[in-house]
Amino acid sequence: MREFLTIERIEPIKRGVVQRLKDFSEIYEPVEAYEATAQSDRCIQCGDPFCLNKCPLHNYIPQWLKAVAEKDLKFAFNLSNEPSPFPEVMGRICPHDRLCEGDCTLNDGHGAITIGSIETFINEEGFKHGMKPYFPGITTDKKVAIIGSGPAGLSAATYLLRSGISVTMYERSDRAGGLLTYGIPSFKLDKKIVDRRVGFLVDAGMKLIVNCEVGKDVEFDAIADTHDAVFIGIGATKAKGAKIAGENSQNVYAAMEYLTAIQRKNFGLSYDKKFDFKDLDVVVIGGGDTAMDCVRTSKREGAKNVTCLYRRDAHNMPGSQKEYKNAVEEGVDFIFNASPKEVILGENSKAVGVSMAKTILGAKDESGRQKMEEIKGADFNISADIVIMALGFDPVVPAFLAENGISVNNWGGITIDSTYQTTTKGIYAGGDCYRGADLVVTAAFDGREAARSIAKSLLG
Repeated sequence: MREFLTIERIEPIKRGVVQRLKDFSEIYEPVEAYEATAQSDRCIQCGDPFCLNKCPLHNYIPQWLKAVAEKDLKFAFNLSNEPSPFPEVMGRICPHDRLCEGDCTLNDGHGAITIGSIETFINEEGFKHGMKPYFPGITTDKKVAIIGSGPAGLSAATYLLRSGISVTMYERSDRAGGLLTYGIPSFKLDKKIVDRRVGFLVDAGMKLIVNCEVGKDVEFDAIADTHDAVFIGIGATKAKGAKIAGENSQNVYAAMEYLTAIQRKNFGLSYDKKFDFKDLDVVVIGGGDTAMDCVRTSKREGAKNVTCLYRRDAHNMPGSQKEYKNAVEEGVDFIFNASPKEVILGENSKAVGVSMAKTILGAKDESGRQKMEEIKGADFNISADIVIMALGFDPVVPAFLAENGISVNNWGGITIDSTYQTTTKGIYAGGDCYRGADLVVTAAFDGREAARSIAKSLLG
């Protein structure tokens, strides 16, 4: 260990831009065993590891780095899968530059260890050697229903099944995964990776019911009455608007409806052909990872020009810097310090462009973030055939919540206590339906902690 003076940080190898724009395959090449070992050997084994503390799941990062350095793959695999419900997913999609790698001690002059790539390596290499996450089988008579099969739901199912509790999962879509399946493009996360994890849960005893929307296809009461507890993990899927004139025009779309349509297309399923943007000028408004997913998808779909508009500068983008860099490499144009004022309409009330205000960052607010100010007289227009709003999401509030005494706050987030229990006993919630739109890793944390609370309540 501690070979950071002789071994440099390596960046994950990416497929060439020309090739990767031809398909939706993952862009990052897997690291070789010798690379994973060498990078792990750089770890200085901090007494108070910042990487572990910055990870919402508190993954045992120094410990599994040490195991990889010592070529103990089985131990590394078990350590990786203990606090995380799907580490090979996190290794691919987590914003490591903002979390574990961003707080690596070696960032101070030596370059962070390539933690995300090693996390992926541990699990993919383990799977190649026949390793699987451990489940004891259903060993109790307790039953829990999970509504929603996104990151929070899959995480909750993982830890409930580890406790020997029977799980039934209800998903309104045609397949499990939620955001992991229909929200994150395949060039970041191959859907076979998601299917494999769902398969582990089904093999462990989980009953998966798809094409079943609670409150429509099955009543919430019917589920609650036949289970000892219920976990709600329905995410946050209501798109936020810009609250500007023209944003409801027929060729102005919400980010997730576009990403879902293209993923359906890639699955070979029926999809709305209005989302074929070949040879069109596409403008995406927003600066998070979802905006990057939209611009990069549009490039692969053959859009003529793709432009991303963000009201602050590149440094203040809320998404991962690596996703921004990937988008730049793939030919996306960025206009920073630009805030939308109005969608410009042409014939048939269709959008033909966006009127933008030029902005500048001023004094810091109470949170320490610089306030955005408009520059008077500096407005400009940008033409567009398609406008995509990628401004975040709010929770949808289904009727069954109020009908069953489950309270929400003033923006629709489900109210929970320190054990993740809602205002109705025996009903728990977590993930984006409680936090608002957030990271996959925080949803996974919520699902894990809620499952542990449920298990403690049911099993003592």
